[in-house]
Amino acid sequence: MSITLLGVIAGIFTSCSFIPQAYKVIKTKRTSDISIPMYCLCTVGVFLWIIYGLLIKDIAVLLTNIVTFIPTVIILILTVKYHVQTKLKQ
Repeated sequence: MSITLLGVIAGIFTSCSFIPQAYKVIKTKRTSDISIPMYCLCTVGVFLWIIYGLLIKDIAVLLTNIVTFIPTVIILILTVKYHVQTKLKQ
């Protein structure tokens, strides 16, 4: 197995781990137990990995982090949105 293939497989597992959470947030619109600071840090970290992947021209790093970035941004945006809505209702 090549090192690049190993990186792609690892990235697929990491990327896919956020999809169930994003689906649940979209479906239930409940985010009270999600940490906004954690998702901010995670999203920024993934974005920096995308930049790193571009700079070193590593397709495995680049693509897997782009795939990870999408659900983390969705979760972060919806969490902030639903937290604000909850605060306004109180």
